[in-house]
Amino acid sequence: MIKLRFFIFFLLFSVSSVVFAQTKAELEARRLEIKKEIADINKILVSTQQREKSLLEEVEEIQLRITSVEKLVRVYNQEANLITQNINENANRIDRLRTDLSNLKEDYGLMIQESYRSNNQQNRIMFLLSSESFFQAYKRLQYMKQYANYRKQQGEEIQAKTKELQALNDELFKQRKEKESILAENRKAKSELVSNQKNLKSLLAQVKVKEKDFKSEIKDKQKQVAKIDQEIERLIKEAIARENAKSGSKSTTRFKLTPEAKALAKDFYKNKGKLPWPVTSGIVSMRFGKHRHPIVRTTMIESNGVRIDTEKHSNARAIFEGEVSQINKIPGANIAVMIRHGDYITVYNNLDKVYVEKGDTVFRNQDIGRVGKNPSSGKTTLFFQLFKNLKKLNPELWIYKM
Repeated sequence: MIKLRFFIFFLLFSVSSVVFAQTKAELEARRLEIKKEIADINKILVSTQQREKSLLEEVEEIQLRITSVEKLVRVYNQEANLITQNINENANRIDRLRTDLSNLKEDYGLMIQESYRSNNQQNRIMFLLSSESFFQAYKRLQYMKQYANYRKQQGEEIQAKTKELQALNDELFKQRKEKESILAENRKAKSELVSNQKNLKSLLAQVKVKEKDFKSEIKDKQKQVAKIDQEIERLIKEAIARENAKSGSKSTTRFKLTPEAKALAKDFYKNKGKLPWPVTSGIVSMRFGKHRHPIVRTTMIESNGVRIDTEKHSNARAIFEGEVSQINKIPGANIAVMIRHGDYITVYNNLDKVYVEKGDTVFRNQDIGRVGKNPSSGKTTLFFQLFKNLKKLNPELWIYKM
């Protein structure tokens, strides 16, 4: 009965251990990912420390730090909870093992005592000779062998359980040390979070006083962004018209695709959600679509792409193979490179140096130019957009973990 109960428990524990290991590994990977993100944020923000920043920029930066540290704290909490759960499971298992071991030792002791009373050569011989038949003598001999084997098995089982108990105790000690380390890191992150939140509260109070001025500033920037977006769309229309003219089509809104272009577009679509970032490291400082301003909540802003802040002298890179269809100077946003992937177009805007030429075939992750400074913020910023013909697409749905 003890053996059966132990076997069932061991089976259930083994399954839960696999699940725990997988989840633990996932959380560890997520923690490392967030720490890298925080390191990237710090590198990018430190590179702009010498420049005088507006109040809105200061708020944006501190909100960025808070968001990343909050994610880290959540992961630390999940890791600590998971370790606590496993510690409790191991502690309960140790209690059950101790009970099983105690019962085994008690049974084994009784068996040894009984064996000692009857385990002399004369008793064994008399036990065999008192058999009424040869068959009975044979059966008694077999019983004696089985009894000896069972006693040996019991001894080995006690030894195995003792080793297992020691291993569990060692694992429990290791887990408690790991939990202490996680909690210490979590306390450090929470302390940083509280400090950032206090600074944010102070800055937001200053923003509130000048809210009308900031509304006007945001609207002016939105007008500049709208002009840049209109110019991008005009250039895409030109590219469509120019390409279609080769095959006699007059459409300025949709590419007429060759079989090769159709295959490329299909391949591009298959990679949705798995495409690489257009920079090696960066942080998304403005997301796609129409939404409330993250600081002045009474004002709406709109973006046809994403704004990615990166380190100084960083390169923009093609997210997929394709052909350079346009290279243009955009007023207020340096140079824009457009790459065509069938009827999909990726736009890499605000480059101050370009490494490719119009008509070049580029491959995935190829450097196409150096990212320039954002004329309005002074940060090294890439404005990245994605279109299917003239339809604006959300890059966050296409780029891996954006």
